[in-house]
Amino acid sequence: MADTTNLSIRLDRELKKEADQVFSALGMSLTTAITVFVRQAVRQKKIPFELSLSDSESRVIDMQGAMAASERIWQNSVRNGTDKMTSEEIDAEIAAARAEKKTRGVAL
Repeated sequence: MADTTNLSIRLDRELKKEADQVFSALGMSLTTAITVFVRQAVRQKKIPFELSLSDSESRVIDMQGAMAASERIWQNSVRNGTDKMTSEEIDAEIAAARAEKKTRGVAL
């Protein structure tokens, strides 16, 4: 037998119970299942299955990213003094930038 070592992990009691039932039905112990997982991870050099977020978790992350981007935009506008501009001033600045690009022959 190969030289072995012990691995100690903490699991929620109910999760362990459910895992024991699943792996027992598959004819293996939790220890064997973990060993299979680790062998596959080592062999494949990756987690041996796809990891993904649920739709609700993904939406939360998307919203957090949008909020962070909005905050960065706001902070940039405060730094460059555009936070106090009216919508008319913003429209005028956009129109001026477009006109300048047009005179230089730059595609919009």
